[in-house]
Amino acid sequence: MASFNKLKNVLILAFDWILYGAGVADQCRVTVTQPRSQQTDSSMNSVSLTCTFSASGCSSSPPQVLWFRYLTNTHQDLCTPGCTDNQKYKVHSSGNNILLEIKDLTENDSAVYICGIAFSDSYSPLSKQTGDGTVLTVTEKQHSNGKLISMIIVSSLLFLYSSAVLTSFVVYKVGSKRFFWFCSFCKSMHGRKVFQAIAQELQKQRYARHCQQPDDLEDDTVYQNR
Repeated sequence: MASFNKLKNVLILAFDWILYGAGVADQCRVTVTQPRSQQTDSSMNSVSLTCTFSASGCSSSPPQVLWFRYLTNTHQDLCTPGCTDNQKYKVHSSGNNILLEIKDLTENDSAVYICGIAFSDSYSPLSKQTGDGTVLTVTEKQHSNGKLISMIIVSSLLFLYSSAVLTSFVVYKVGSKRFFWFCSFCKSMHGRKVFQAIAQELQKQRYARHCQQPDDLEDDTVYQNR
């Protein structure tokens, strides 16, 4: 943290050296704000870092916008005010809002990005200020792919579980119907067997009676002849 504060002081001195000129608005006061952190994926190809400033007592002329990058114990001049690599970095200004666009993102773009605003026509030390910096973290493409794969696996497992539950339910329903039909069939077969047994018994009794009638008649005839 101490090294970072020293770096900010060095940057302010650099402003004085880069933007040296005669001042006409000594009461100029500038405030610069930046988001503390921002995270993105390298698959996004580009990212824009925001910087907002307010100025009081300053001239109406547009200020100089500067961007630096802090790496470990050193800093790099990205746009002061012209960008060192126009293919990689580009500054967009709209009123008090400043954007630094970074293209062709890689993990090496992870760093602290510092925005500076300076009114070059002022002697006031508060006319040249920097923000606290935005910590940019660029992750690999594999991270997002890993999340996507995890979501696919979870969705597949849920689908298989739902299919298994549905199949079990259908089998249970079909099995219950078959069991009920089998029980009904058994009952009907049992009733038929009982009916057949009764019919056979009645038929046997009738047959026995029919067989006994000639013997009776023969006995009567013999008795009468005697």
